[in-house]
Amino acid sequence: MKRLCDHCHLEFDEKALIHSAINGEKKYFCCKGCEGVYKLLNSEGLGDFYSKLGNNTLEPAQEILESESLESFDSTPFFEHFVTQKESLCEVSLILEKIHCIACVWLNEKILSQTHGILKVNINYTSNKATILYDPKAIKISQIIQKIRQIGYNAHAYDPRLQETYAQKEKRDYYIKMVVGIFCVMNIMWIAVAQYAGYFSGISKDMRNILNFAGFALATPVLFFSGIIFWRGAWVALKYKTPNMDLLVISGATLAYLYSIYASFSGGETYFESVAMIITFVLIGKFLEVRGKKSAVDSLDRLNAQMPLSVRVLKNPQNKQAKLENLDSKTSQESFEEIAIESVKIGDIVQVRPGERVALDGTLLSTEALCDESAMSGESLPQVKNAGDSIYSGSLALNCPFNYQVRKTFKDSLMMKIVGLVENSLNARPKIQEMANQISRYFSLVILSLAFSTFLVWEFLLNAPFERSLMVMISVIIIACPCALALATPIAALIGLSEALKHRILFKEARFLETIAKADTLVLDKTGTLTEGKLKVISVQYFTQAQALDSMQEKILRTMLTQNAHPISKAVLKFIGKGEEVVLDSMAQINARGIVAQALGETYFGGNLALLQEHKVAIPTTLEESQASVFYFAKDSTILAKFILQDTLKKDAKTAIENLKAQNITCILLSGDNEGACKSVAQEIGIQEYYATQSPLDKANFIDKLHQQGKIVVMAGDGINDSIALSKSDIAIAMGGGIDIAISVSDVVVLDSSVQGIAESFVLGRKTYRFILQNLALSLLYNALTIPLAMAGFVIPLIAALSMSLSSLLVVGNSFRIKGK
Repeated sequence: MKRLCDHCHLEFDEKALIHSAINGEKKYFCCKGCEGVYKLLNSEGLGDFYSKLGNNTLEPAQEILESESLESFDSTPFFEHFVTQKESLCEVSLILEKIHCIACVWLNEKILSQTHGILKVNINYTSNKATILYDPKAIKISQIIQKIRQIGYNAHAYDPRLQETYAQKEKRDYYIKMVVGIFCVMNIMWIAVAQYAGYFSGISKDMRNILNFAGFALATPVLFFSGIIFWRGAWVALKYKTPNMDLLVISGATLAYLYSIYASFSGGETYFESVAMIITFVLIGKFLEVRGKKSAVDSLDRLNAQMPLSVRVLKNPQNKQAKLENLDSKTSQESFEEIAIESVKIGDIVQVRPGERVALDGTLLSTEALCDESAMSGESLPQVKNAGDSIYSGSLALNCPFNYQVRKTFKDSLMMKIVGLVENSLNARPKIQEMANQISRYFSLVILSLAFSTFLVWEFLLNAPFERSLMVMISVIIIACPCALALATPIAALIGLSEALKHRILFKEARFLETIAKADTLVLDKTGTLTEGKLKVISVQYFTQAQALDSMQEKILRTMLTQNAHPISKAVLKFIGKGEEVVLDSMAQINARGIVAQALGETYFGGNLALLQEHKVAIPTTLEESQASVFYFAKDSTILAKFILQDTLKKDAKTAIENLKAQNITCILLSGDNEGACKSVAQEIGIQEYYATQSPLDKANFIDKLHQQGKIVVMAGDGINDSIALSKSDIAIAMGGGIDIAISVSDVVVLDSSVQGIAESFVLGRKTYRFILQNLALSLLYNALTIPLAMAGFVIPLIAALSMSLSSLLVVGNSFRIKGK
């Protein structure tokens, strides 16, 4: 008898098929691979794939799931793409699934660290990325992932697309569970009001049963659906003997749930509302934590996303050297082929078109180029590149196609070095995370121990009835349930974050409010942070007898500027204003130096000093050198005017710096711009300490030096050149008008790009942190007072539930005071 495989839909003899019971139905598969894929798709809720498949067939999955999903991790392609060799050791980055609390991070690190062959494990709770250093002779990657799966989690290769998909799915799952919990709690509280009223004034047995059943019906989905993440965490905690918050939450909720079912039949008081509130309140805290995480795509992925995946390389490498002398930007496009950047070798010749980013470091060939290196160096002006000059990965081609010869592979190029440094910085774990691990573990263990000890004392020493001992134990767990403790930080943080958004400030995680509250040093980039990043003419020097341009000269200059897209040309055009233009006889844009035009039988020049010198224009001895940007306008051999340009300081910069100083914040200017520009800005806004011509690595090293001095550093910037320093700082602030890379590696974004926003972030951080400390003090004081009362038997579960609710409301009410002045 013939039968179709339930996965690939190919026909086989029924006797040759593997049969398996899935969801109560008997399914047939041609191989273990098809069986594995079928189970995987159904477990992920993708079973409707087969209905969409229709009558189409698939290739049999011979090496899927157990074989492919594990053995493929040991394949050569996987090793080359995802593994970094460090002498005799290897390092791999994996994305972990089902991480929902700090205890999950601690557990995975503990288990993996104890595994033979693994030398170092670092899990980033923000991105769920595990960086593992291992000995390939002692353990395989497939064995590492198998170990992770054994403790209830999952892992795959660090892939941006998988990370984004997983993060979106995680947020959606939390949201659905939280909505179900909130809906049930809102309805069950009405039932609780009726029960509490009946407790004091009397209620009929039938009405009591109806209310009990309604409470049971509403509490059950909260406990077993919304609370599923706590069940998983509690199971792993029991399995590996590592008590955590999940175990405490589930213990209290489950005991209250079971006792309430018993009380429903025995005529006692039920506490279904406590069950729903315990799960929902803690789940809200978890959801806020998930929402507060950094962007779904890791900052390193965004950094990589700036780079092209492929480049155009000159064909016929054996004839390459012979062609170098004749090679220029006009070389036939057919002479180039597109290949992956990983395949490019040193010595290859690459072509870059306007608007594209350079992928690899190299040397410019037989032409000139205008490159925007502002993202790398912080310099606001495009850089002129001549033949033989270095071209750096990450820079942007502006004016025309150019060719360069590769001198470094993709992995060794400047951009990838920055990526590596950023990755190391992001993997550095804050001390507060380690403290949270300890608190989470010991708090749960202490409370469970106290509750169980209380039960033993009442049952065996005081000879109390079993029901009485159980109620006292439940009271201890419920009254000590970390609702108030769990809400102390997220509720205050949520209100603080909302207030920050009103001021156009975005904190990517609530914990950054705490760090910025403790900060004492602010390091500021200049371009785009303190200044607008837009050039403006600040003065003009004329070399005519009338000390001005005549109307015809002004028309010619305006026409030349209108036809040029250079930032300096735009700034000068804006300065002289719109007006009449003339028809030029001819106009040529001299690459990266300026414009040469013919009009009325005369030659006009507009550009830098090099352009004038090249065309033998007489340079007056009175011409003063300037560190600012300069645009010269000349006719034939005579200079007519010199336009001096400067970046515009933001209007609120000086006031903001004064406000920061009032908060005892040390302000330091750290810029890639020249000494003159930095000094001018520093003096104008009142910053005494400033450093000019700083490279990306210089900035990063400076942050390290501040850390060595014991400083808590906040860095504000907006370019790739700031990305390493931003990552190394305790808090990274990006201006909303900056590039995506700076924003992605930042912790705080000032959406309106105002300097006052930076100052306001300090104010809000300190204010919110003060209320977080108050909330923690209230919740701890609550536990310190109520747990002994519950252990002494003075608090019944009813009062324990009310007390727990009151503590939560007290914390929430205190948090709303953040909105006050």
